[in-house]
Amino acid sequence: MLMRMPARPLRPGSAVAGRHMATVSGAPVAVPDPERLVHLQFRRFAGCPVCHLHLRSVVRRHAEIEAAGVREVVVFHSPAEELRRHTEDLPFAVVADPDKRLYAEFGVESAPRALLDPRAWGPVIAAVVRGGWQVVRGRERLPAADQPGGRLGLPADFLIGTDGRVLAVKYGEHAYDQWPVDELVHLASSHRPAAGHPPTR
Repeated sequence: MLMRMPARPLRPGSAVAGRHMATVSGAPVAVPDPERLVHLQFRRFAGCPVCHLHLRSVVRRHAEIEAAGVREVVVFHSPAEELRRHTEDLPFAVVADPDKRLYAEFGVESAPRALLDPRAWGPVIAAVVRGGWQVVRGRERLPAADQPGGRLGLPADFLIGTDGRVLAVKYGEHAYDQWPVDELVHLASSHRPAAGHPPTR
């Protein structure tokens, strides 16, 4: 399913309206966060192998990300009940947006280049091989065969300050085009004065 982009995708300096997002765990998460930067990242569907390949790198370094003053919030376009089957062990907030309202608001699109771009092929193959092995071992589940939100989603990353301003943004050009953890930590360090307050412990 292709999505129309809004006339003006978000850019550094854009304002994000304050809200409390419902997470799949049931606890709401505030965006913006009054005390920490928010890394709001948009992924694809529950069980997406490429998404999980990247998110495992985030899990491994989550303590470092938190120490940099960043709260992780990850959005998928799957229903909450489906997401819970695939994300129950993730140590950060996961938000279900099956109607893609947040995707439209933040200008996050779907397009065939998500998988057709040759730069995505290596990560896609690695993700499928790893995911298949994890499924065989009983550590992960296969994604649902039917994906109403489509399989051609592109990732997007937003670093949001405590005042609701977008500090940095990346719209992915293919399915595995996102900020690596090193870049996220560097961006957080560069923008930490904009957070206003140190992270709470």
